[in-house]
Amino acid sequence: MQRRAPAPRLALCRRTAGTATRSRKTPHVSRPTERFSSRVEHYVRYRPSYPSAAIDLLKTRCGLSSAAVVADIGSGTGILTELLLESGAQVIGVEPNDEMRAAAEARLGAQARFRSVNGTAEATTLPPASIDLLVAGQAFHWFDVDQARREALRLLRSAGFAALLWNERPPEATAFLDDYEALLLRHSAEYSQIKASRADEASMRRFLGGAMELATFPNQQTFDFEGLKAG
Repeated sequence: MQRRAPAPRLALCRRTAGTATRSRKTPHVSRPTERFSSRVEHYVRYRPSYPSAAIDLLKTRCGLSSAAVVADIGSGTGILTELLLESGAQVIGVEPNDEMRAAAEARLGAQARFRSVNGTAEATTLPPASIDLLVAGQAFHWFDVDQARREALRLLRSAGFAALLWNERPPEATAFLDDYEALLLRHSAEYSQIKASRADEASMRRFLGGAMELATFPNQQTFDFEGLKAG
């Protein structure tokens, strides 16, 4: 089974300044720091990676280099972290879920440029003005926007950048995707609320300080039936 082009929408590298004033409505869903504990193996095996074009854009526009210190917020099992490490950067994975963080440490712990911390987007535990690039892959929709923005401003150096990435199913309607969407709506009480908050442009603009750029890249993942169920 093939799921075509779950294209990550990249909120491109905005230097943040000032503070946000509006509060964000949080979907009524189970706590994000706990909800993934039973899904770690599925994430490791079946979650899609990110296309090389997205990482290249971080290099050309957002300061990703071997000299950079990068904070991967909500780093999970380390899917995006691993790609960032390949650039030669020092990467700090910030993840509040113990099981997910342990999986990333098992995957990447042998790399000297990787560090793992128990923290959240709103309270990373990292020192001020210590980060050149702050990224979040498939995680921003769980953040409290205003609190996470204040924490990002505290962490980022004066010339720092921030970028947000998602893998999304393609918008083109197909019979399979229509049926798959209906299945999720029927059997997952939280799905519609989570979907509405994911890759929300207004929230991204609040976090990044207003002006931002969006870029979309093709990505592809091929599943057998077991992978489809777990993914």
